[in-house]
Amino acid sequence: MNRLNDEEEVLHTIMASGAGPGWSPSAEYYECRYAILREPLGFPQGAEILADDDQAVHAWVLHDEQVVAVGRAHLIPSDSDGSQADHAGPGAATCPAFGPLCEGGPRPAIQIRQMGTLVSHQRRGYASEVLAQLESDAVSKLGAVVGFLQAREVAIPFYSSQGWTIIDSPYDISGIGPHRSMMKKLVPEH
Repeated sequence: MNRLNDEEEVLHTIMASGAGPGWSPSAEYYECRYAILREPLGFPQGAEILADDDQAVHAWVLHDEQVVAVGRAHLIPSDSDGSQADHAGPGAATCPAFGPLCEGGPRPAIQIRQMGTLVSHQRRGYASEVLAQLESDAVSKLGAVVGFLQAREVAIPFYSSQGWTIIDSPYDISGIGPHRSMMKKLVPEH
């Protein structure tokens, strides 16, 4: 792209964020999440909705009034190791625990979930914007000091480039595929 087109791209892109907890995602947000993360795997509509979405913080990117990138972060309960159902629907696979949390790891901790960008809008920095907003909101709104996530293998290079570190052995989430757990300190130690 030439420079003028790059500037036009920026003018047509709006980062919307700061929603939650207590916010319910819009239909457009959920449509984007479904198209990126669930539809390609053959999941039925509704599998993109998580029971605790109203307790999470959310970030997304709008491009020409279309939601093109999404993500969310929720506080991991202090008595939880982070293991949970992959989605709210029937037949959900169980995502494994995070090793450091099994060992009494750092708290308060958040988990980043449901991150993705529409294929037609990838490689424009949108995922980095969403992730940075989620990390910031996790600290300011949820009091988190550390973050965890379960990355699909293809996403590991992206998360590594954003300062996330692999912490557990490879595993497979049934119906979704190979994953690695990752961690990032969100607040510097004093």
